[in-house]
Amino acid sequence: MNAIIVSRFGGPDVLAYEKVEIPPIGPDDVLIRVEAASVNFADIKARYGSKEGKQPPFVPGLDCAGEIVQIGANVQNFRVGQRVLAFPKSGSYAEYAVAHSLLTFAIPDQLDYATAAACPIVSFTSWFLLADVGRLKPGEAVLVHAAAGGVGTTAIQLAKILGAGTVIGTVSREDKIPVAKEAGADYVIDTSQDDFVAKTLEITAGKGADLILDSIAGSVTERGMNCLAPYGRLVQFGNASGQAASIQTKDLHASCRAVLGFSFGTTRKLRPERAREAAEHVLRYLQEGALRPVIGHRFPLADARLAQEVVENRESKGKVLLIPPASSLRA
Repeated sequence: MNAIIVSRFGGPDVLAYEKVEIPPIGPDDVLIRVEAASVNFADIKARYGSKEGKQPPFVPGLDCAGEIVQIGANVQNFRVGQRVLAFPKSGSYAEYAVAHSLLTFAIPDQLDYATAAACPIVSFTSWFLLADVGRLKPGEAVLVHAAAGGVGTTAIQLAKILGAGTVIGTVSREDKIPVAKEAGADYVIDTSQDDFVAKTLEITAGKGADLILDSIAGSVTERGMNCLAPYGRLVQFGNASGQAASIQTKDLHASCRAVLGFSFGTTRKLRPERAREAAEHVLRYLQEGALRPVIGHRFPLADARLAQEVVENRESKGKVLLIPPASSLRA
């Protein structure tokens, strides 16, 4: 099969398009013919060597959508020919991928492969951030950083679905404002022009956001505490800035505020059964049309290097997809 291989740690040039063997399946696995895979920032971190457990050569990629072509001996809840989305353990930048049945989910007939491939990481992550870890209550104000990206545009939609009163997004450039607006943000702050703390306080009449979703870390996390409302929750789920943050305990107890952490990667590894809880909600929203992942770019699988550069350079608006050569979605 054709696949993308990380030949060594480094920049986009280490990605090679090669012929490799189709990966074998175990008794609890399924083999999927990939129709589309998505590009996630974690793929870039893995390419640089900052993801634990990944050593070259390896196939990158965390999620995909496609058709089951083989099932393991112990698999009873799936069949050959079934359309699914999954979180493969063999990497998704390939024509075929292997996933454990616990991390494979049947997709409704009405859901096209592109939408299904765009949703897994961003939709499942957003649901956990808002409904589970962040405990969003109807009417609350939510601040979403990196609002024009895959998680950002999805979290904005899900926040609205779950009853948020006001959704505020931050973006790094003016041209990204329409993307966050189209996703449903009530207000969008261009951080290259305005201070998000001051603007958030202005929008919320001085109260601050009840829930902040922060994938940036560093000074963004530290400054976020200055616009987090009493009883508010700041959920930290990434470090796109590459910087650590320091939180003062005095900023927590008296104000009844909380700083929480979440990693969907850790959840898939240690508590994979919990992914089904998110899937039940996410797939229903997708089927109803209430949730529509934003797809900003599609690239042929062979152009994975270009696709990752778009994400790494913060040029992506919504999700970036990779399409294998034999896919019905061929770009």
